[in-house]
Amino acid sequence: MDAPGTAAPFSTLIRTASHEQHTEAETSTFMGDLLGGRLGVDAYTRYTEQLWFVYRALEDGAETLRNDPVAGPFIQPELMRGSELERDLAHLRGPGWREDLEPLPATAAYAERVAECARTWPAGYIAHHYTRYLGDLSGGQIIRDKAERTWGFARKGDGVRFYVFEEIANPAAFKRGYRELLDAVDADDLEKQRIIDECKRAFALNTAVFRELGEVFPLSA
Repeated sequence: MDAPGTAAPFSTLIRTASHEQHTEAETSTFMGDLLGGRLGVDAYTRYTEQLWFVYRALEDGAETLRNDPVAGPFIQPELMRGSELERDLAHLRGPGWREDLEPLPATAAYAERVAECARTWPAGYIAHHYTRYLGDLSGGQIIRDKAERTWGFARKGDGVRFYVFEEIANPAAFKRGYRELLDAVDADDLEKQRIIDECKRAFALNTAVFRELGEVFPLSA
């Protein structure tokens, strides 16, 4: 792909450049089996556990970057998922949900990369913020619907609260505003290309988590 220029908005360049990795993540065997109702609630629980480690890194990073000139505008409280994830895990695992909670190796690598970007490269952190939160607002709703139907969770209730953005009344308008923030990011073309590359890396890290989950939960049907 050509380096970013003035031909297309940065938000468009990011979306098109990462399309292949995005599709690979969405079509992973594990996610296909999960959404197809071929796996049990234990697989969904293990997936939710992995999300907790990644979002803890994202949201710990958000605290330190709130006033950063590049990443700061993206830190919006209505996106934060930590407390909802913890409610879901308490529902799925019980009150002692933190006990014996271990990330898969791919999850640990993913969370560490997010934390590293938060510490050393705010523009790179944006790539991870974008791939996670905009994905949650979009495809995440498919996961919520399937989980409610497959395992009987209350609609938008405990077990699927991670996917419910109660403070975002109009997701489409919110995503438009988010893309405007991307288009306005203060970075030259070389730095924008580095952000795009980090976005691809974020999808690859996510796909690696799916791959390891697929090894833990091979389809037995």
